[in-house]
Amino acid sequence: MLEIHALESHYGRIPALKGIDLSVAEGELVALVGANGAGKTTLLRALSGVQRVSAGQVLFRGEDITRASSDARVRFGIVQVPEGRLVFAPLSVEDNLRLGGYTRTRGESTSALEQVFAMFPALRERRRQPAGTLSGGQQQMLAIGRAMMARPKLLLLDEPSMGLAPRLVEEIFATVRELKACGTTIFLVDQNAHAALSAADRGYVLETGRIVHSGAGAQLLQDGQVQRAYLGV
Repeated sequence: MLEIHALESHYGRIPALKGIDLSVAEGELVALVGANGAGKTTLLRALSGVQRVSAGQVLFRGEDITRASSDARVRFGIVQVPEGRLVFAPLSVEDNLRLGGYTRTRGESTSALEQVFAMFPALRERRRQPAGTLSGGQQQMLAIGRAMMARPKLLLLDEPSMGLAPRLVEEIFATVRELKACGTTIFLVDQNAHAALSAADRGYVLETGRIVHSGAGAQLLQDGQVQRAYLGV
């Protein structure tokens, strides 16, 4: 579904991505792990079209989208859940969700809203509340639900466990597994390497803008270098 070839991106003259090659097959859950500042969020922003690409190519379902606008990519089916959730705090939970379905017809949006409420019953109960009054875990559910309103073919998840208590981290990753089981293709970035690789079919390790390891999620969990660097073993 997604192919990235020799992708580069810069902040001014500073290289952030240095020749990234990776792929995500339809139906897969692929994790990208690495230290803070390795370039993980930059890569997701480049895939979403909000970070300029300096070189390389991004193919989505065989089509070159390297220069496509961010809104065009949403219509193609690439939808990102941003780091830090970034809900619209003054707006209601329901209005936040409906904003996620802006590319859909009214009927499609209403149908998707019911599916999100079925997945996250707590959001239905709080549909009239301002999003800013939700707990951190509920806001993460809202951010994921908002993305699902767009009916993504490829869901980009940026640090979904950030700032959450261990119990809530388990709930969020259970949701990620549920989304995959329902057929959603997922590219997941998270500093919680153990949780991310445990959930993933395959994984990549990013260091200072370069892919340094790749393999099955279970294989990377057993890799001695990955254990020492990211798993505290």
